[in-house]
Amino acid sequence: MNALYSILLATSIAAAPLSAEARDASAVFSTVVSPYTPVEMTFCGKAVDLDNTLMAERLDRELTGMSYSHTNTLLTIKRANKLFPELAPILKRNGIPADLLYLACVESTLNPRAYSAAKAAGLWQFIPETGKQYGLEINEYVDERYNTENATEAACRYFRKAYEKYGNWESVAASYNGGMGRISSELEKQQQKSAFNLYLADETMRYIFRIMATKLIMENPRAYGFNLYKSQLYQPVEYRTVTVDYPVDDWATWAKGQGIDYLTLREHNQWIRAKSLPNKTGKAYKVRIPTANSLSRKKQNTTVYNPAWTVD
Repeated sequence: MNALYSILLATSIAAAPLSAEARDASAVFSTVVSPYTPVEMTFCGKAVDLDNTLMAERLDRELTGMSYSHTNTLLTIKRANKLFPELAPILKRNGIPADLLYLACVESTLNPRAYSAAKAAGLWQFIPETGKQYGLEINEYVDERYNTENATEAACRYFRKAYEKYGNWESVAASYNGGMGRISSELEKQQQKSAFNLYLADETMRYIFRIMATKLIMENPRAYGFNLYKSQLYQPVEYRTVTVDYPVDDWATWAKGQGIDYLTLREHNQWIRAKSLPNKTGKAYKVRIPTANSLSRKKQNTTVYNPAWTVD
C-alpha cells in the first residue's frame, strides 16, 4: 500500500508541476496521505460490503479522523496491550465477538479513568442508571463501572440482551450508543433489520463506523502510519488478590499493611471511590495488589498481545 501511495504521489507531482511559491510551501508541510478504505471487511464474523458509496464514505471519514488523531490512537493501541489480555477472555466466555473490544476503544480510548459530561464512567462508559440495571454497584464508596472485570461482565450482559432483540451485531453496537429503545423504534419505522441502513442522529450513525475504523487500524497500525516498538506498549500487570468482606476504616492504612501505598491501591482498584469502606453487608470485594516486578519497567514481563502492533 505504501508503494501505491508513492506511485500516486509521484504521478500527481509529474502531472502538475509546482510553481516556485508552491515548492517553497511544500518544503514546510509534511506529505498528507489519505488512509486506505477497503471494499469489504468483516465485523463480528460477518462480511460488510463497502461497495456502496455511502457506506464507504462513512468509513473513510472515521479512518481519516483516527489516522490523524495521533494521540488518542497511539494511546489506545498501547493500552490495548495491557487490557485486551483481560477483556478478551471475558467476552469469549460470554459468547461475545472479539470485535466488540473495539467498542470499548471507541467509548473510552481504554482509559480506566474515563468520565464523560453525561456522567458515563469507566472503560465501557456506563451511565449510573444503566450500570445499576446490569448489576453494577454504584455509590459514594464503590463504583464498579471502574472495575475492569465487573464492568466487562455487565457490558456482555447488555450485548447478549441486545443481540437477542436484533439478531445482528451492528444493531447491538448502534444501540450501545443510541439506546435500545431508539434503535428498535427506528428499525420498525424505517422498515429495516440492520442499523447500517438507518437514518439516525449523526453521532449514532457514525458510531458503528468508528468501531470498524478502530478495528482496521488496530489490526494493522503500520498500514495507517502508526509505528510502535515492543518497549512502548503498556504491559499487563500481575496481581495477587485480597478478598475484603469487612469494613475498612482507612484505605491508606490498609494499603500500607499490604506493602503498597494509597496511590498504588487506587490506581489499580479504580472502583474504590472513597478513603473508607463501610461494607455493612459483608460483601466480598476483590482488591488487586500489583507485584513489585510488574511495576518495574526493568523487571516486568514484556508481552505483545498482537504482533502486528509493533515494528520489532
